[in-house]
Amino acid sequence: MLNRFFCLASLAALSACASLPPKNPENICQIFREKEDWYQATLSSARRWGVPIAVQMAIIRQESSFVADAQPPRPLILGFIPWFRSSSAYGYPQAKDETWADYQKQAGNWWADREDFADSCDFVAWYCANSNRKLGIPTSDAQKLYLTYHEGLGGFQRSSYLSKQWLMNTAQKVHQRAVRYDAQLAGCRQELEAKN
Repeated sequence: MLNRFFCLASLAALSACASLPPKNPENICQIFREKEDWYQATLSSARRWGVPIAVQMAIIRQESSFVADAQPPRPLILGFIPWFRSSSAYGYPQAKDETWADYQKQAGNWWADREDFADSCDFVAWYCANSNRKLGIPTSDAQKLYLTYHEGLGGFQRSSYLSKQWLMNTAQKVHQRAVRYDAQLAGCRQELEAKN
């Protein structure tokens, strides 16, 4: 009985470790060295949808800080009673239920999981590729792609973000991070390619 308990506890600890965010989320080379399968996941999505690795990673970093099961906080009523979450956003990409369902259908990825990093990269790249195809936003323009990602295609077309200075600032931060990630990646891409 005791052995069974320790086995279950060990399995739980291992699964918890598997989904820990990277130790240094501001350095893409260190992220990919620590999470060896993440480079291949982002590369596959980049090849499939034409969205640069740095853009995918900058958006995921902003949305979830690379936390696999991230979700919006529960508001408290009377300061202590948990209430319903404000959104169904979930996982690495913080994708809402309906948008995730659209992705699964359109991309043919029926078994995709928002807690799976490879599926999440594919979702982010798919969404950005749609923004490029439908709105003409370059796949390298992390700032506008993030605004579209946050506001939706319709919201972006209506310029809903213009009344949200905090969002404009966040989109600029995503852009700067994508530029930084891209520069860092140039210095370690050869090393990463050699491992894959």
